[in-house]
Amino acid sequence: MNVITNDPANCEKAFGSLYGVYDPEIGLNVIDLGLIYQIDFMEEEKRVETRMTLTTRFCPMGESITNNVTRSLSDTFAHFQVHVNLVFDPPWNASRISERGRQFLNR
Repeated sequence: MNVITNDPANCEKAFGSLYGVYDPEIGLNVIDLGLIYQIDFMEEEKRVETRMTLTTRFCPMGESITNNVTRSLSDTFAHFQVHVNLVFDPPWNASRISERGRQFLNR
Protein backbone atom coordinates (compact mmCIF):
# COMPACT_ATOMS: atom_id res chain seq x y z
CA MET A 1 0.00 0.00 0.00
CA ASN A 2 1.17 3.48 -0.77
CA VAL A 3 -0.15 5.25 2.30
CA ILE A 4 1.91 8.14 3.65
CA THR A 5 2.11 8.42 7.44
CA ASN A 6 4.13 10.06 10.18
CA ASP A 7 3.47 7.16 12.59
CA PRO A 8 3.70 3.63 11.15
CA ALA A 9 2.55 1.91 14.37
CA ASN A 10 -0.63 3.97 14.66
CA CYS A 11 -1.16 3.68 10.90
CA GLU A 12 -1.22 -0.12 11.23
CA LYS A 13 -3.77 0.26 14.01
CA ALA A 14 -5.82 2.53 11.73
CA PHE A 15 -5.60 -0.04 8.93
CA GLY A 16 -6.98 -2.64 11.32
CA SER A 17 -10.16 -0.63 11.70
CA LEU A 18 -10.35 0.59 8.11
CA TYR A 19 -10.28 -2.95 6.74
CA GLY A 20 -13.87 -3.01 8.02
CA VAL A 21 -14.98 0.00 5.93
CA TYR A 22 -16.28 -1.08 2.53
CA ASP A 23 -17.27 0.55 -0.71
CA PRO A 24 -20.74 -1.04 -0.83
CA GLU A 25 -20.93 -0.92 -4.62
CA ILE A 26 -17.65 -2.78 -5.11
CA GLY A 27 -17.64 -4.89 -1.95
CA LEU A 28 -13.99 -4.15 -1.17
CA ASN A 29 -12.59 -2.29 1.85
CA VAL A 30 -11.08 1.18 1.53
CA ILE A 31 -7.55 -0.06 2.29
CA ASP A 32 -7.42 -2.79 -0.36
CA LEU A 33 -9.23 -0.52 -2.81
CA GLY A 34 -6.45 2.06 -2.33
CA LEU A 35 -8.71 4.94 -1.33
CA ILE A 36 -6.59 6.05 1.64
CA TYR A 37 -3.66 8.28 0.63
CA GLN A 38 -2.35 9.55 3.95
CA ILE A 39 -2.92 9.15 7.71
CA ASP A 40 -1.02 11.44 10.07
CA PHE A 41 -1.20 11.57 13.85
CA MET A 42 -0.72 14.80 15.78
CA GLU A 43 -0.12 13.53 19.30
CA GLU A 44 0.01 16.92 21.03
CA GLU A 45 -3.19 18.14 19.39
CA LYS A 46 -4.82 14.69 19.72
CA ARG A 47 -5.79 14.81 16.05
CA VAL A 48 -5.81 12.30 13.17
CA GLU A 49 -5.60 13.81 9.69
CA THR A 50 -6.60 11.53 6.82
CA ARG A 51 -6.47 12.19 3.09
CA MET A 52 -8.57 9.87 0.98
CA THR A 53 -10.29 9.70 -2.36
CA LEU A 54 -13.13 7.86 -4.03
CA THR A 55 -13.09 5.75 -7.18
CA THR A 56 -14.92 8.58 -8.94
CA ARG A 57 -15.76 12.16 -8.06
CA PHE A 58 -19.45 11.36 -8.45
CA CYS A 59 -19.51 8.17 -6.36
CA PRO A 60 -23.10 7.90 -5.08
CA MET A 61 -21.85 6.28 -1.86
CA GLY A 62 -19.08 8.83 -1.25
CA GLU A 63 -20.65 10.50 1.76
CA SER A 64 -21.42 7.16 3.35
CA ILE A 65 -17.87 5.90 2.79
CA THR A 66 -16.21 9.02 4.20
CA ASN A 67 -18.57 9.02 7.19
CA ASN A 68 -17.71 5.37 7.84
CA VAL A 69 -13.98 6.13 7.65
CA THR A 70 -14.45 8.95 10.16
CA ARG A 71 -16.52 6.76 12.47
CA SER A 72 -14.08 3.86 12.28
CA LEU A 73 -11.05 6.03 13.08
CA SER A 74 -12.96 7.83 15.85
CA ASP A 75 -13.82 4.50 17.44
CA THR A 76 -10.23 3.29 17.20
CA PHE A 77 -8.64 6.55 18.37
CA ALA A 78 -11.29 7.61 20.87
CA HIS A 79 -9.22 10.40 22.44
CA PHE A 80 -8.38 11.97 19.08
CA GLN A 81 -10.32 14.32 16.86
CA VAL A 82 -10.56 12.80 13.37
CA HIS A 83 -10.49 14.88 10.19
CA VAL A 84 -11.08 13.15 6.86
CA ASN A 85 -10.14 15.27 3.86
CA LEU A 86 -11.61 14.07 0.58
CA VAL A 87 -9.27 14.81 -2.33
CA PHE A 88 -9.24 13.99 -6.03
CA ASP A 89 -5.64 14.86 -6.78
CA PRO A 90 -4.10 12.53 -7.58
CA PRO A 91 -7.12 10.83 -9.08
CA TRP A 92 -7.74 7.24 -8.05
CA ASN A 93 -7.00 4.49 -10.57
CA ALA A 94 -7.07 0.70 -10.47
CA SER A 95 -3.30 0.46 -9.96
CA ARG A 96 -3.92 1.45 -6.32
CA ILE A 97 -5.80 -1.79 -5.61
CA SER A 98 -3.79 -4.16 -3.42
CA GLU A 99 -2.87 -7.67 -4.50
CA ARG A 100 -5.48 -9.06 -2.09
CA GLY A 101 -8.03 -6.68 -3.63
CA ARG A 102 -7.12 -7.81 -7.14
CA GLN A 103 -7.62 -11.41 -6.12
CA PHE A 104 -11.01 -10.54 -4.63
CA LEU A 105 -12.01 -8.76 -7.84
CA ASN A 106 -10.49 -11.49 -10.05
CA ARG A 107 -8.14 -9.03 -11.77
